[in-house]
Amino acid sequence: MRTTKRKARLTDAAVERLRPRKTEYTVWDASIAGLGVRVRPSGHRSYVWQDFRNGRPARITIGPVALKSIDEARRDCLTLMIEERSGGRKADAGVPLFSAFATGPWKEAVLDHCKPRWRERLARDLKTQLLPSFGSLRLDHIAPRHVEAWFDTYSQAAPGGANMTLQTLRRIMRFAVASGHIGSDPTRNVKRNRRPPLTRFLSRQEIARLYETLDRMVEKRPAYQPQADMIRLLLLTGCRRSEITRLRWCEVHGASLRLTDAKTGPREVWLSAAAQVLIERQPSAGSDWVFPSPRDPARPCGCEIGLWYRARREAGIEDVRLHDLRHTFASYAVMNGVPLPVVARLLGHSRLSMTLRYAHVQDKDVAAAAERTGKAIARLCAQ
Repeated sequence: MRTTKRKARLTDAAVERLRPRKTEYTVWDASIAGLGVRVRPSGHRSYVWQDFRNGRPARITIGPVALKSIDEARRDCLTLMIEERSGGRKADAGVPLFSAFATGPWKEAVLDHCKPRWRERLARDLKTQLLPSFGSLRLDHIAPRHVEAWFDTYSQAAPGGANMTLQTLRRIMRFAVASGHIGSDPTRNVKRNRRPPLTRFLSRQEIARLYETLDRMVEKRPAYQPQADMIRLLLLTGCRRSEITRLRWCEVHGASLRLTDAKTGPREVWLSAAAQVLIERQPSAGSDWVFPSPRDPARPCGCEIGLWYRARREAGIEDVRLHDLRHTFASYAVMNGVPLPVVARLLGHSRLSMTLRYAHVQDKDVAAAAERTGKAIARLCAQ
């Protein structure tokens, strides 16, 4: 790819002002020969060093701009020059680059043995975040400040995604420690973003409005029926979204679903009569999936339920997420006297502490409970 070459006195502010163009370009430092900032059309910026070996140019990526200052890049560049002039980077031979380690030993030892959906998510973390940010760095050159700079930048756009990807990075670096490549984990002191408390669930009136909205939408356009039924099933079963959108007919057994690949492993979901009706009315011919893709019946519909966003807007519950239907199921189970261990079993939780985060109750139910308790104690005192 042709690049537009120009030299400038690079500063952190000047590097920050570099903007992407239709084609990749590099701005070369006027102070250190061979040091430059490469700017890709995607907006990704990285420090590079170009030297000549056997009369031919050889370019090395030093690292992302987000993780280094220009002064740090200059020091790294000078180190590379010294190592190159002294006969190569022999001392570095035992410490691999992050990209080589993550896609090699870690992938073979950890990633390849994960469940398919976890493997897909971890591979996405690598491709979209970790390899672009750390791939060109040696494992022993990844410092806590690099991790903090990356995490802070990512957190501004997606705090939840940053938390999950930090966990992936932490797994990789801990494996690097166990493998003897580094002495300590550079992610160990990076704190996850605090998650807001899970307090949103639907009131009785909101549930009624949601059902009325879904009925009205399906009446106007019958093709919406499968998506509307998925939304209803999420509310009636407390299942995770993927457990319904990727449900197979072989997992349907009358009054229960025997899920083979749930988040916490195989589990059984018991169905109420209303939930059974929703599943029984789905066409069972021509696909292994209960809710196949309308474009390709050989594939599931996917995890997104596009109808949800329109339905919640028309029902006046735009602040409710699909996952809040799971909270709602748990809350109403508790409010109807279902013991927490049983609710945990219904939700497929491996720990009761997880269930406590989902089981909310309405203020008026708490007030009613206080009234009942007060009357019971008053009767005892009157005896």
